[in-house]
Amino acid sequence: MLRIEDISYSVEGRPLFEGASATIPAGHKVGLVGPNGAGKTTLFRLIRGELTLDGGVIDLPARARIGGVAQEARASDVSLIDTVLAADTERADLMAEAETATDAHRIAEVQTRLVDIDAWSAEARAASILKGLGFDEAAQQRPCSAFSGGWRMRVALAGVLFAEPDLLLLDEPTNYLDLEGALWLESYLQRYPHTVIVISHDRGLLNRAVGAILHLEERKLTLYQGAYDTFARTRAERRAVIAAMARKQDDRRAHLQSFVDRFRATASKARQAQARVKMLEKMERITAPEEAAKRVFSFPQPDMLSPPILALEEASTGYGDTVVLRNLSLRIDQDDRIALLGRNGQGKSTLSKLLADRLELMGGTMARSSKLRIGYFAQHQVDELHLDETPLQHVQRERPDSPPSKLRALLAGFGLGAAQAETEVARLSGGQKARLSLLLATLDAPHLLILDEPTNHLDIESREALVEALTAYSGAVILVSHDMHLLGLVADRLWLVKDGTVTPYEDDLDTYRTLLLTQDKPAKPEKPAAPKPRKATRDELMALRAEARKCEERVTKIEDMREKLAAKLANPSLYEEGRAGELETWNRKYAEVMEGLHRAEAMWERALEKLEGAQRQG
Repeated sequence: MLRIEDISYSVEGRPLFEGASATIPAGHKVGLVGPNGAGKTTLFRLIRGELTLDGGVIDLPARARIGGVAQEARASDVSLIDTVLAADTERADLMAEAETATDAHRIAEVQTRLVDIDAWSAEARAASILKGLGFDEAAQQRPCSAFSGGWRMRVALAGVLFAEPDLLLLDEPTNYLDLEGALWLESYLQRYPHTVIVISHDRGLLNRAVGAILHLEERKLTLYQGAYDTFARTRAERRAVIAAMARKQDDRRAHLQSFVDRFRATASKARQAQARVKMLEKMERITAPEEAAKRVFSFPQPDMLSPPILALEEASTGYGDTVVLRNLSLRIDQDDRIALLGRNGQGKSTLSKLLADRLELMGGTMARSSKLRIGYFAQHQVDELHLDETPLQHVQRERPDSPPSKLRALLAGFGLGAAQAETEVARLSGGQKARLSLLLATLDAPHLLILDEPTNHLDIESREALVEALTAYSGAVILVSHDMHLLGLVADRLWLVKDGTVTPYEDDLDTYRTLLLTQDKPAKPEKPAAPKPRKATRDELMALRAEARKCEERVTKIEDMREKLAAKLANPSLYEEGRAGELETWNRKYAEVMEGLHRAEAMWERALEKLEGAQRQG
């Protein structure tokens, strides 16, 4: 059990924790969430004893082993499999002692302990973990120095998982994993035999791999039972109750103060006024929770182009003389939202670079609209920002003739306010750097936006804002991400990159997730072929999409009318004497609008069902 009791800690005079407490039972899987900069990583360092508390206690069982990934594995000549095996220091020490021990009693003790810790199956367990994180058998025999920093972070993660500490602390572990690795990690953490605390902004992981959420806010810790969606709902309900109580108290205080102000100087009412003053003094103020700062992305909207905006016919591409992808016959229209699926190394990033005009065709043809503008965001671009320049200087380079006020407005549209606009990039957070890179990628209002792992440094609120921006965006989107929540909300088409080519994936994301998690199991027998329905034409699909959008717009307009009428009906003056006829009129209008809203929603549902049915047939 981990016991955090009444802890306090400050950094340069700024308190991060004040009287914070929480208890994590042994074996529990917990997600640690909170605003960026609140102190989540600092809490990990306090638990590990790397920092000294100002006050309070962090208590763990005696001899409890704490593990985490502090940095990437060293670029040595040691193979990946041996690097992971060495991470279990007890096993490594015992194995070395078994080779040199001469005392019979000690030899017996060493061998007994090796059996207890299942030392003889260690290599198979290490290989299984490395495979889950994307290393095949050949890669496991290569030295660490043969891999880049991001891949060595995976090796370090494999090492700590293999060592199985009693308390596993993971800080954003999916940031350096692809979709397959992230899904494997979710499944592994569900089965992990000891306590886990994971800092993550990956909503899928927080919903599937943990059973409780530890929330850090306003220097306090609160433990919520249940996965992230349950936490979000429970917290919203609590905030709503507190806000309602605060409003009621404000009304009560205003009423008491009004009496005091009116009758304080009146002799006959002075005693009553004084009693109300005492009531006001004794009333413990309820503070309404502050609203979280709204995260935003404001993508500029492109002009519309005739379809298709891009088409490949029997195309191939690769690097040097090596062909990576071939036989590509693909079409992209401006209303497409396409997610690229496929295991690591199959060519998702290669396809992204080809579509972004960063790789040459090696064969076949690519037809583009003559006016096509493409925006491209890849995770490495965050690292290519000029660290000694400010965000304002970055956009000034791209828009030298624009006034600073307009450039500042552009930055504000991506959540970079006045303070961040003048801050050197080196001092910005990872999320702020990602926002700047996204701004630069969309500055020209691209008709096609290609996003390769855009969420690695974004918190949950920013990811939700990105979903909203992409939903409102009128250009095409090609998306590569390990965030299943993002893919599920944004993508309406799936392409599978596999075996050197790209094909439409006909099933949904849940089916793909199941496929990845059961990839070593034999395939299910094929069902008897059923009569195949006629495939919808491209024009029919476009017409169905247009109809669905019209229905959605109709629902939105009627919903706006409903909200205005509801606000009118909430006006207390409407219920005064003499206005009964007017009230009846507004109530009748509200009923008519509600009836129209129900009809519009039913039409929208039918339009979506038709579109989904046609897409399944396609």
